[in-house]
Amino acid sequence: REYLLGQAEIKYLSSAVIPINRTHPFNPAEFLGQGWSIWKGPADGGGLSGEEEQDERSLAITELDFSQVQLITCFKDGETYIAGEERLKRLKAANHIRLDANIFLTLWQNQHLIPESWKKNNGNTTYIFFNGTTLRSPVGYRLVLCLFWYDGEWYWDYRWLGCGWRGLCKASARRSSH
Repeated sequence: REYLLGQAEIKYLSSAVIPINRTHPFNPAEFLGQGWSIWKGPADGGGLSGEEEQDERSLAITELDFSQVQLITCFKDGETYIAGEERLKRLKAANHIRLDANIFLTLWQNQHLIPESWKKNNGNTTYIFFNGTTLRSPVGYRLVLCLFWYDGEWYWDYRWLGCGWRGLCKASARRSSH
């Protein structure tokens, strides 16, 4: 009753299960702009022909159980830096299901569903990468989407796989929900 009257908010626990709408595939050109697409073919190709680079297991997820999501860095002992392509290779080799762009979009459009625990890690900003969909920029770069909590609100960005990533990398630009 209080929620319906706007006098209370729903608290979602990290064990919450949320639906993922799979009726419409993620459209990079619609979300990011003209010329954006999902990468096709091998990483060393042009990204324009072949199969889309998406984690098929992630695309099959219709309900996301936050208690089953692990936020990992892929660092080996002593590493504080990793190249984006190497990180993606390690995720694939470890056989992790990598969250895709449609899960990103669901969370971006329903930010109240994102677990509180994803906001900060030991007081540091946590970046949630959606490596299950590799994007192709209009100029041919390979990128993945990410979400992060900054200055009291959620932002999204994309991260180039051709650069190095630190454990607490800063995204290049912040895009507010407003």
